[in-house]
Amino acid sequence: MNAIVALCHFCELHGPRTLFCTEVLHSPLPQGASSGDISGQNEQAEEEEGGIQMSSRIRSHSPAEGASADSSSPGPKKSDMCEASGCRSLAGGHPGYVSHDKETSIKYVSHQHPNHPQLFSIVRQACVRSLSCEVCPGREGPIFFGDEQHGFVFSHTFFIKDSLARGFQRWYSIITIMMDRIYLINSWPFLLGKIRGIIDELQGKALKVFEAEQFGCPQRAQRMNTAFTPFLHQRNGNAARSLTSLTNDENLWACLHTSFAWLLKACGSRLTEKLLEGAPTEDTLVQMEKLADLKEESEGWDGSEEEEKPSSQPDVVEGQELSKSSPETSLMPDCNSWNVAHRRLSVFRSLRHMRQVLGASAFRMLAWHVLMGNQVIWKARDMDLVQSAFDVLRTMLPIGCVRIIPYSDQYEEAYRCNFLGLSPHVQIPPHILASEFAVLVEVRAATRSSLYPTLFDDEQSLNKYEFVVTSGSPVAADRVGPTILNKIEAALTNQNLSVDVVDQCLVCLKEEWMNKVKVLFKFTKVDSRPKEDTQKLLSILGAAEEDNVKLLKFWMTGLSKTYKSHLMSTVRSPTSSESRN
Repeated sequence: MNAIVALCHFCELHGPRTLFCTEVLHSPLPQGASSGDISGQNEQAEEEEGGIQMSSRIRSHSPAEGASADSSSPGPKKSDMCEASGCRSLAGGHPGYVSHDKETSIKYVSHQHPNHPQLFSIVRQACVRSLSCEVCPGREGPIFFGDEQHGFVFSHTFFIKDSLARGFQRWYSIITIMMDRIYLINSWPFLLGKIRGIIDELQGKALKVFEAEQFGCPQRAQRMNTAFTPFLHQRNGNAARSLTSLTNDENLWACLHTSFAWLLKACGSRLTEKLLEGAPTEDTLVQMEKLADLKEESEGWDGSEEEEKPSSQPDVVEGQELSKSSPETSLMPDCNSWNVAHRRLSVFRSLRHMRQVLGASAFRMLAWHVLMGNQVIWKARDMDLVQSAFDVLRTMLPIGCVRIIPYSDQYEEAYRCNFLGLSPHVQIPPHILASEFAVLVEVRAATRSSLYPTLFDDEQSLNKYEFVVTSGSPVAADRVGPTILNKIEAALTNQNLSVDVVDQCLVCLKEEWMNKVKVLFKFTKVDSRPKEDTQKLLSILGAAEEDNVKLLKFWMTGLSKTYKSHLMSTVRSPTSSESRN
């Protein structure tokens, strides 16, 4: 966890002071810091606790505070330190403590103050606030404060018994500082329990010393029998005793280092990032609705009540298809699973592949008609070729906007399907061929075998086909086109993007524009706003152009029934409640 844990003390002479802090270092120690243990001192012992190896290390580049009056460290000068070590944790020249986490190669460094000036300022400000203005009622307990600039702080103030102090107690705090507000708030229960345990141990040791001193020489009676003098003069310059003296524990700072290092490691390990799926997309909702409808239909089927359907009319449902040549109905799964299932049969592998085969101009015309909701007609002998083309093209649309008849022996009207596959001999009405709301792709035998070179290592290469794309109006090729089409073409032409990445781009683009569709649907269909307000909304959405408006209106037909009913119910409920009143 990228945080700093510090022990702070309120000195009656100097005010709030930082006594001891532990920070995390992700990089090696700076030059001049030796990794060897101190010889000839009591800090040679090493402790193994929770996977952290703790040992004292030499830090010659950063002398301890108070070691020299000319010290360049960011800590206070020697003249500002209490003579009796009340404002000091480590003695002058003490190197501090360093723990090495073998699992993550992270170092936990403890000393009186951070060496970095900016960190020193942040810890200093948090220390002052924790022992002055940012306290809870009773001056003892946890509190949270901070800001984006100086970091966020979890502070727990507490008292330590001292028979020589005014009121027989001294004021301390343990603070945890980090820049991530959400992480620190989520860690509140953990930090509160562990820091409370450290405080209880300190207070327990100090209480034993306090009771022993009071038993030997009661200070309360002695003070009552002493003539009143100003408190500062009464002390004759003797400042607060050190925490090691109050607890009678010479290894106090080594123990605090171990506790603070473990606290930082454990708090960082207990919370891990987890990928959570958000609300279901419109495609998912539509698929669920279609599956539910199919389930109801299958349960309602009965052999005695089953009616024969006319052989001349292929049945089509949104998201479903039934070919005349196939007596069974098959639900169209999502595009990814369909492509995997038909990988060996597919001829067009992706939109990029189709664009390379058809050419940029023909593909743009075809894609424009697909996005606008116009009827896309393919005439070919090869059913697998037509099926693969529809599998690729349908990835540009929401599932609710897809209505496919993969292969038929007669023309079907546009209201029944927007993707229609026909055999070559089928006659298309002249008004459809002249219409700007339809596009025809004719697959013919290529005059030269090398007309379309093999772009992929595929048994069913396209060098034997010639593709002719025609429309009743060339308007699609001349217009700027909808915004999403330009973004799709940009992704397809970017060779740095793999096919899988382009597929994810399509998913994101569809979801982005479906969100705009939802806003427009609620604005126009549910709230019934005037045209002027609708135009302003379209400008805000970045969809005020004619093609974008047509696209939004077509995609509105692909909204799930669940979403529409939810909007209607939320709008009607306030009205009904008001009518009851």
